[in-house]
Amino acid sequence: MRKIILILVALGILATVSAGILRKDSPSSSELILQKLQDQSAQEEVPSVNHSLLSPLQTEFSSPQQVTAACLSCHTERGKEVMASSHWSWERMEYVPGRGIRSLGKKNLLNNFCIGVSENLEGCDKCHAGYNYTNHQFNFSNPANIDCLICHDTTQTYAKSGLGLPQPSVNLTKVAQSVGTPKRANCGTCHFFGGGGNNVKHGDLEEALFAPDRQIDVHMATNGVDLECVACHTAQNHRMKGKLYSVSSMNRDRSSCEQCHTQLPHKKTIINEHTLKVACQTCHIPTYAKAAATKMTWDWSTAGQLKDGQPYTDKDEQGNVIYTSAKGSFGWGQKLKPDYIFFNGTATHYLLGDEVIPDAPIPINQLLGNYDDPQAKIIPVKIHRAKQIYDPNTKLLVQPKLVAKMPGQGGFWKDFDWHESAKAGMASVDLPYSGEYTFVDTEMTWPINHMVAPKEDSVQCIECHTRNGSRLAALKGFYMPGRDANPVVEWLGHGLIILVIVGVLVHATARMIVHKRYKKETQ
Repeated sequence: MRKIILILVALGILATVSAGILRKDSPSSSELILQKLQDQSAQEEVPSVNHSLLSPLQTEFSSPQQVTAACLSCHTERGKEVMASSHWSWERMEYVPGRGIRSLGKKNLLNNFCIGVSENLEGCDKCHAGYNYTNHQFNFSNPANIDCLICHDTTQTYAKSGLGLPQPSVNLTKVAQSVGTPKRANCGTCHFFGGGGNNVKHGDLEEALFAPDRQIDVHMATNGVDLECVACHTAQNHRMKGKLYSVSSMNRDRSSCEQCHTQLPHKKTIINEHTLKVACQTCHIPTYAKAAATKMTWDWSTAGQLKDGQPYTDKDEQGNVIYTSAKGSFGWGQKLKPDYIFFNGTATHYLLGDEVIPDAPIPINQLLGNYDDPQAKIIPVKIHRAKQIYDPNTKLLVQPKLVAKMPGQGGFWKDFDWHESAKAGMASVDLPYSGEYTFVDTEMTWPINHMVAPKEDSVQCIECHTRNGSRLAALKGFYMPGRDANPVVEWLGHGLIILVIVGVLVHATARMIVHKRYKKETQ
């Protein structure tokens, strides 16, 4: 009987050890998903159509509109889809909290960078999915002006210049015959360089992502999963999944980590429980601006200074522009820890024409959510701070005119005259300008979603659950173990510890006294 018991105990120990080894060595669900994605991305895409053999493309195109006509001759309904997308219209109908259903987009929003597109289209149209969007007379219902090539070129030779037209050096026939699924080169040409340069706006989108390693981004790494942007930002009828909350307000059509990794991606239950209130990005993107610096401050009030009557530019030791006569002063940051906020997927915005009294920094966009909101999670963000032009009499942020072909047309980048710039810019959007201006502080919040670190470099528990220097020190309204202390609870805890110690000492003393008495009585 004793042998049987010993054998059963040994088998039990062996089973426990084996299970632990298997559990330790077996890949997590996230690792299996990444392996599956890597296997899929390694399979070379085989186009179903060889565009170089299609008869409509066997011609020397003299204009990009001719290319579009050739595309639509086969893809007959795609033009309607593109014209219904925000890449084309630069606006969408959205419900804005506190404002109702509004048209929202680049057309009627300001930002913390080049302020607004309304009177600066000639400087912004390089990233519009169309041709000749240089003024308010652009015909958004004309499919001939759709730019198919900006998203579907695979030669990496396509580039746009003034008037949003292809550069003269572009071989339109070669590009048209080589179209395919959008790659990073297509998406990144616009999204990596918004705001006037590499990584200026987002902080987590920059040219390093064209061919990153795993330390920059595990998903896009060329020595890793090597995913294209469209692997996550999928599209249906040319409507991309993913929200840019500088121009969006609703919790819809979002791209999320859970699309692939599910709501419970970890082995440990305690970590999975965090996903109820903590977004994946919060732990898995410990820093942003990993390669190139990102712009953190922009002071327009200093713009317009000249040296010997000429505009000039100053740079820091890393080559970042810290002052330019056209745009003012900049502050940069690199390898930064994010700020953190609660976010429920909705936002509100400053719209052109909103009256505001600047008793605090004006939020250009405000991401909504708090701890008590069941839809809200902690996310990492970049908060960009600026100082931009404001009319103290009308109480309106000013849409200045920056771009002009010739001096004397009100363009600040030609004349360096804020009064004429404000006058021309506000007239273009049919808003009043009193003739006086000043500069006010503004803030803009950008969610951090890219530059996912390898799991071994993710945020550790102690970085948040600590009283000194917690990453979440600024987030209030909830109790976090290790970070927070309640005086009553602390007093009770210390009191209980003292009572336990006293009890142990009393008990030990009593035992010693009883033991001595017992020895005396038995001697």
